[in-house]
Amino acid sequence: MKITSYEVLGRLPDLFRFEDGRRVASIGDWEERKKEIYKTAVELQYGEIPPAPEVFRIDPLCVPNTPGRMNVWRLTVGTREKPVSFTIYAHRPAGDGPWPAVIDGDLVYGCMQDPGIAKQFTDRGIMLVAFNRCEIVPDMRNPSRKGNLYETYSDRKFGALAAWAWGYSRVLDALEKLGIADMRCVAFTGLSRGGKAAMLAGALDERATIVNPEATCAGASSCYRIHMSALTEDGREARSETLGDIIRAFPDWFGEGMKAYADREADLPFDAHSLKALIAPRVFFDCQALSDIWAGPVNTYQTSVAAREVWKMYNKPENVLWYWRSGGHAQTPEDFEMLIRVIEREYRGKPLGDGFMNTPFEIPEPIYDWKCPEII
Repeated sequence: MKITSYEVLGRLPDLFRFEDGRRVASIGDWEERKKEIYKTAVELQYGEIPPAPEVFRIDPLCVPNTPGRMNVWRLTVGTREKPVSFTIYAHRPAGDGPWPAVIDGDLVYGCMQDPGIAKQFTDRGIMLVAFNRCEIVPDMRNPSRKGNLYETYSDRKFGALAAWAWGYSRVLDALEKLGIADMRCVAFTGLSRGGKAAMLAGALDERATIVNPEATCAGASSCYRIHMSALTEDGREARSETLGDIIRAFPDWFGEGMKAYADREADLPFDAHSLKALIAPRVFFDCQALSDIWAGPVNTYQTSVAAREVWKMYNKPENVLWYWRSGGHAQTPEDFEMLIRVIEREYRGKPLGDGFMNTPFEIPEPIYDWKCPEII
């Protein structure tokens, strides 16, 4: 990958410095520091997260016992006055569960409607569960934030990404109640805006043991403080997405306070490394593509390396993983294969194999000068 321009707007905020200037010196300190990070990386960025539902009902729509057949349930969740309903589709492996599970909210995308993708997981003894996050709130550039879950929790100000992330947790609630997911190994995944939602969901829900966003672009894994351009594999020049781009195009995705930072990213009190740090010490696995410059390849790398300082504090740096493949903005069978290999490492103790931790560009200087404290 040939980088043609690379602008750093500011240094990454210190994850280990409290707002009053104190330094994190213990795991207990870190748990307190996470509360400060939550206020910015979550509430400022995405708005007030909807609460756990008062109402939770699972209605079976199609639950055959035949191996390989898709099982379908309807969830009704939310408040008693205004519940929201959406459908989940579970592709279960042969044999008796519970099984390790992958939850993907991107049923709106074609790849998640491909039976071959489901078979890729079930043939390896992994359950794939899909839902359409747009049933929770529509993805319609809705700045008024009306309809569906917005009406359910009208007293809270949140964006679509927060609503979609909330959906991941409700699906996991259902799998746990049904007893079909092995809660020791649950992965959240998604592509692009779905990857943003999956990453936020994984940061919020500690039951997700693997968090696997794909090409989130700005608003989750890519660094706001870096603007870059590079050549794609076929020689075209492209640039990374900026906060201004995404706020102007999709104002309803984020918390309302993010508008103030649309063209002054260096003033943000957080960046993507902050959200990633909330996932530690669980597994964070980021997928990227060589021609997907809009996703900010160097931007994503910089924040993953910075966030890994938190995993070092837990003596778990091996739980921060990434890889780049050839191609563009998509979630492909190759990507799913790499996720399966991560699951098999965690669940079955298998080695990862080749392909991980490749970096297809010259390693830049870090944009932070702090590091993991020595924990005694």
